[in-house]
Amino acid sequence: MESVSLLIRNAKVFNTYLKKFVPADVSVKDGKFYYIDREQSTLFQADTVLDAAGMYMIPGLVDIHMHIESSMMTPGPFGNCVGAYGVTTIVSEPHEMANVRGVRGILEMISAAQDTPIDIFYGIPSSVPSTDENLETTGGIIDCSAMKRLLKEKGVVCVGEIMNYRQVIRENDLEITKFLEYLRKEHPGYVIEGHCPSLLNLNLARFLYLGIDGDHTEHTLEEVKQRIENGMFFEIQDKMLKPEVLEYICSNQLYEYCGFVTDDTMADVLHEKGQLNYVVQKAIEAGFPAEMAIYCATYTPSRRMHLYDRGTIAPGKLADFLLLENPAVMKPAYVYKRGVPIAAEERGQEFYRFPEDFYQSVCLPPVTLEDFRVPAYTDKEEVTVRAIEVHPDRTQTTEKLVRMPVRDHMLDWKGSGCLLAMVLERHGKNGNIGYGFITGSCLKAGTVATTYFHDHHNLFVAGDDPEDMLIAVRQILERQGGLLTVRGGRVLAELALPVCGILSEKGIRDTALGLKKVRESLEELGYRHNNPIMSLGTLGLPVSPALKLTDKGLVDVTKSRVVPLIL
Repeated sequence: MESVSLLIRNAKVFNTYLKKFVPADVSVKDGKFYYIDREQSTLFQADTVLDAAGMYMIPGLVDIHMHIESSMMTPGPFGNCVGAYGVTTIVSEPHEMANVRGVRGILEMISAAQDTPIDIFYGIPSSVPSTDENLETTGGIIDCSAMKRLLKEKGVVCVGEIMNYRQVIRENDLEITKFLEYLRKEHPGYVIEGHCPSLLNLNLARFLYLGIDGDHTEHTLEEVKQRIENGMFFEIQDKMLKPEVLEYICSNQLYEYCGFVTDDTMADVLHEKGQLNYVVQKAIEAGFPAEMAIYCATYTPSRRMHLYDRGTIAPGKLADFLLLENPAVMKPAYVYKRGVPIAAEERGQEFYRFPEDFYQSVCLPPVTLEDFRVPAYTDKEEVTVRAIEVHPDRTQTTEKLVRMPVRDHMLDWKGSGCLLAMVLERHGKNGNIGYGFITGSCLKAGTVATTYFHDHHNLFVAGDDPEDMLIAVRQILERQGGLLTVRGGRVLAELALPVCGILSEKGIRDTALGLKKVRESLEELGYRHNNPIMSLGTLGLPVSPALKLTDKGLVDVTKSRVVPLIL
């Protein structure tokens, strides 16, 4: 009698090629599927027999566009968490770590991923900095030579999202442009991920012409249509589960050209709701056929990343799978990776230790109350200033013009309906401070400060009281990174992020609890947004429209230039 390591009996097995479930017994040998026995009649000598008892067996979920750093966890705890949700393969782009520590940061993330229960692949950060040194200061820079080096690293499978999309289509001397030219000559067909919100028509064609053929960002229906109809692989994240988008995909049978991804998942959401399984679940609830949702969360993403050894239950493919009580409910009863069960509980072992300088990454010159005064080099008694207006349902901002009085050549901003906002360069390069104001659906009182500030991860602070703002900055410096709120001289809530100022080393429960307290504190202080943490963290992202703040000052994203605070 032939021997196998694992035999799963009495399962309803998802056949990827038929896109339907069929009754079968499934055997596993050497970590791979061996025989899918639809007759359920072949006898094997199995080391382990699992009676599925009619449960639904699907391939392990594959998330090909996400960022581990968005969870604020290191790869070890992150892998433990998502593995229990049925996610057995991810492709992460570590551009957050790269912005702080360059190539070293990427290599350390790759090393830290080795001791996880899932497969973690990586994309080459292509936009570090996200724009250029004229618009933001970063701790690391990834140039063309660095990208070529990373191309050779084991586990690197694609070029990560190219975010400086408006520059790319009009400039030939960018580092990423040089690398794209190199790929076209030396590695044709290599997977290249894009990030191009609002790009349409000829400009979209220019982007595609460079070989960038995937997109995951938030779009209108017309933008989605133009991407799919022009050959882009469209990656559907949570905020793109719009009725009109799903109806377009389903009615036109466009399942081959899309897949589900998470992009960014905060620790508290990850802990309470899940990861890719949650996105798939929401899609099914919104009317996406369950079989097609499974297909687009397993097979199409694997094929997109040329991971041809997974994403389907078939002979010779990796034995990554989960068992569901209901095919429309993504709550796995069992999760297996290479034929071995992944434990649902959080492991207690110590995780990867980063180099010591990764724990000393916040470098600031002395900061005093004087730094919180905003000069106005004018003799006018009142001026017009640019303010960043925050919106409750998106991370994109708008520019709002606000009148402010001038006192002793300083802006008298209190009473203007705005909060003072500052970005302090914290990588020890120049000590820049960028000044701005925020209004709209943001804090109404108190102070918030963070080094988790996309993508340059300088120190951001905003508030209504300079003394509280100073306390917040000094607390962040003392902790060497984190996210916290302050009011009345007291820290209200905080999450320490000691690894490069962006990551915790704690497990999912502790990280989620800390982040949730900060989120609740922001909401108590008046922040009204469907994701206040992400809204806050992207106020300095100079590739996301329309007005953002970096250490260089206010950035007009559309024009890709620093603009004056005072008109």
